[in-house]
Amino acid sequence: MRGDDLKARLATGDPVLMPGVWDALSVRLAAEAGFDTVFLSGYAVSGTLLGLPDFGYLTQGEMAEVARRVCAASPSTMVVVDGDTGYGNPLNVTRTIELWEAAGATGIFLEDQVWPKRCGHMAGKQVVPREEWLAKLRAAVERRTHLHVTARTDARAAIGLDEALARAKAAAEVGVDAVFVEAPESIDELEAIAAAVPGKVLVANMVETGKTPLLTPKELHDLGFDLIVSPLSGLLSATKALRDTFALLREKGTLRDHLDRLVDFEEFGAIVDLPGHFALDEKYRE
Repeated sequence: MRGDDLKARLATGDPVLMPGVWDALSVRLAAEAGFDTVFLSGYAVSGTLLGLPDFGYLTQGEMAEVARRVCAASPSTMVVVDGDTGYGNPLNVTRTIELWEAAGATGIFLEDQVWPKRCGHMAGKQVVPREEWLAKLRAAVERRTHLHVTARTDARAAIGLDEALARAKAAAEVGVDAVFVEAPESIDELEAIAAAVPGKVLVANMVETGKTPLLTPKELHDLGFDLIVSPLSGLLSATKALRDTFALLREKGTLRDHLDRLVDFEEFGAIVDLPGHFALDEKYRE
């Protein structure tokens, strides 16, 4: 799926809600739930692939490989892939764009944090000078052949809302497809962002127990935000389910009295298309 597909989806006027995914199984489950667009979250990939926090440990190559697997697992799903800071200077950004497009990504988020970055809802963030970030965005826009480019600024927490708004305006002038001011702390701040960048696709990040008020897609649409990320809902839910199930298994030694916690064996086979693979196996046995 290409960036134009996401533009067409946004052009319908309906907000696009993107759940966060982190591997081939999670993207298949998101597609099964009816989502046509997902966000491949760096936070989630760092936690699941490395068992580490979103603290700049995840490399460009590691993220590109996960993106390739996710896009291949659900080819009809639009996958916007976290690009962190682009992993270096504008030349590194061009390489990131190439890798993301080769992996099958629909879009990319590029932020202005100092590397090593950290999750946008963590304390202690720093941002690079405005012009340094804008140079990366120009490189991304000029290098991409189809990728939907979102400019993300973390200046709200690092410097202040006024600087974040100034960066948002400057990014829009560069020609990015969407603008994302990370971690506004109130509806008033969301309104200020929308007023600062009229006519541009705006991103809102809905992190449970994060800095920004949790609003519905309709509420955000009414405020001017149409590309909506819920990056950690699945990850935090799955983590709780695994923790609880492992604790129960350790305590009881079996889940025979708690099968309601599980999908059954046949159901999981359907999720990963076991019937299709049986059919393929039979084809080549003839």
